[in-house]
Amino acid sequence: MSNLLATGSSALLAFQRALSTVSHNVANLNTPGYSRQRTEFAARDGTFHGYGYQGGGVQIVDVHRMADSLATARLLDSTGELNRLQQMSVLSNRLDSLFSEKATGIAAPWSGFFDSISALSSSAAGAADRQSVLSQANALVTRFNQIDQQLDKVDGEVNSGLTSAVGEVNRLAKEIAQLNGRIGNNAANASGDLLDRRDQLISQLIGYTGGTAVQQDGGQINVFTAGGQPMVVGATASSLVTVADPYRPERLQIALETNGQRVTLDKRALGGQIGGLMEFRSTVLDPAIAELGRIAMSLAETFNEGHRAGMDQYGQLGGDFFTAPKPQISAHSGNTGNAVLQPSLGDLGALNGKNVMLRFDGGNWVASDPDTGTAIPVTGTGTAADPLVVNGVELVLSSGTPATNDRFLLQPTAGAAGTIKLAISDPSRIAAASPVKAKADLANTGTGKLGAVTVTNPADPNLLAPSVIDFIDANQYTIDGAGPFTYTPGQAITHNGWSVTIDGAPAAGDAFNLGPTGANSSDNGNAKLLSNLDDARKLNGGTLTLNGAISGLTTTVGSAARQADYSAEAQQVLQDQAQAARDAISGVNLDEEAADLMRLQQAYQAAAQIISTADTLFQSLLSATRR
Repeated sequence: MSNLLATGSSALLAFQRALSTVSHNVANLNTPGYSRQRTEFAARDGTFHGYGYQGGGVQIVDVHRMADSLATARLLDSTGELNRLQQMSVLSNRLDSLFSEKATGIAAPWSGFFDSISALSSSAAGAADRQSVLSQANALVTRFNQIDQQLDKVDGEVNSGLTSAVGEVNRLAKEIAQLNGRIGNNAANASGDLLDRRDQLISQLIGYTGGTAVQQDGGQINVFTAGGQPMVVGATASSLVTVADPYRPERLQIALETNGQRVTLDKRALGGQIGGLMEFRSTVLDPAIAELGRIAMSLAETFNEGHRAGMDQYGQLGGDFFTAPKPQISAHSGNTGNAVLQPSLGDLGALNGKNVMLRFDGGNWVASDPDTGTAIPVTGTGTAADPLVVNGVELVLSSGTPATNDRFLLQPTAGAAGTIKLAISDPSRIAAASPVKAKADLANTGTGKLGAVTVTNPADPNLLAPSVIDFIDANQYTIDGAGPFTYTPGQAITHNGWSVTIDGAPAAGDAFNLGPTGANSSDNGNAKLLSNLDDARKLNGGTLTLNGAISGLTTTVGSAARQADYSAEAQQVLQDQAQAARDAISGVNLDEEAADLMRLQQAYQAAAQIISTADTLFQSLLSATRR
């Protein structure tokens, strides 16, 4: 009878605890990272009674955590990559909107400015058209400045994102290390909820840094970043810190602190959200800043060159229309020399906007790509007579002496869009007229006809000096008494910084006079040239127009955004698959739990009935012995 009572009691306790496990599963249905638990039963050792062994009931041998290390590892890998791509997608789309929207992009004010130049070429003396050119030019430089400011704000947000993420990474790493310490070297005996908590924290950590989690013998888990840097080893956690860029202190980099050592991490050493921030900055933001600056610098250089070749309404040669931006160069904070390099724009066609690392090796300057280390050709010695020339930029050692391994970061066009300004404010200063005009002598008898006069060298001191082209006969001419020169119809005649074509058959004694256009002219020769500069092939060695560069910038940023979107969407599918595979093993299924609940409830009631029967038998025995 006592055996019957013990058997029923063991069953009652076992089923009660199993019901508690089921209720715990149901209660944690929506708990992130929770792994369902299952009660494992085993028969208690039987008792020998001479005729054989008689069972002693049931006992719980384990509450098993339903988890699979391979499914968990796959989900962790997917989580880090998804966070990286989503971060890239969000920020890239912001830049895409900035450049592609009419209200914020550069295309609309760019077209408005060159349209106003075209209108001026039809009415070069019109005050309203001149004022319109200045208004449109001001709108264009303002838009350049605004976009550059927005890009700077995005750069600042990257810094803020890195600072915030570093704080979370350090908190998570510290807590994971503490849990490793609590779990110790016997994870088999650790609470399933404790293991779930650790896995959830590891998932969050890898979401920030990317990387992997490696389980040691005994159950502790080490966590490494995407670049293999240790964040958690056993019960010890490393820390991330933000440090200033050695060339650009306003920018933050990530460094790892472990065992008293601080190591600045390469941007490729981190994945996850932090890796996405750093990758966006280096592959999307920086190229966009550089290319926008190249367009601004090219506009200023090209338009100023054309404007200097014209004459304003005061009868003076045109000056700079825009304040031209200049390349930037920054010395490494660890340089031991005191050299100062002064950069300036050299060959616009060779300017590509890419950053260049300059290093003094003790005898010569060497250049390389700061991201890949690829060597870049550099010529010159750095003197004023023989400047260093690299990617279209000229550099002169203006003062000081470089020490061996001193380094400088050359940014040819970064920030140029933020510094371009309008150099004139007086509409009469717009050099719409050709500075030199030509006319045929009224006494000419031949059929020679003058073409347009173009300026080939506005810096020529004799550009505005009067000149006369006299024809000796139909095949020879002199210029200001010099010559004779052979005449070919349609051939350009060049002198004193100007060039003119004469067609037809001039007669002996025919003359053509050239001289300054003068003040208040309605001549539109230079305005026509200026209106077509947006289609001038000035970039990429003379193969790319300014219009093409703007279209290319918008397309490049848009393409980066689309690619980030597609990659993030594809990774989301993989993430969903990995999550489904993990949930198939570890997730709580309400139907299954409900079935277990009913089965265990019936078993509990049956066990209670066993105890009730034992009690009835015991009471019957007591009643029989009282008689």
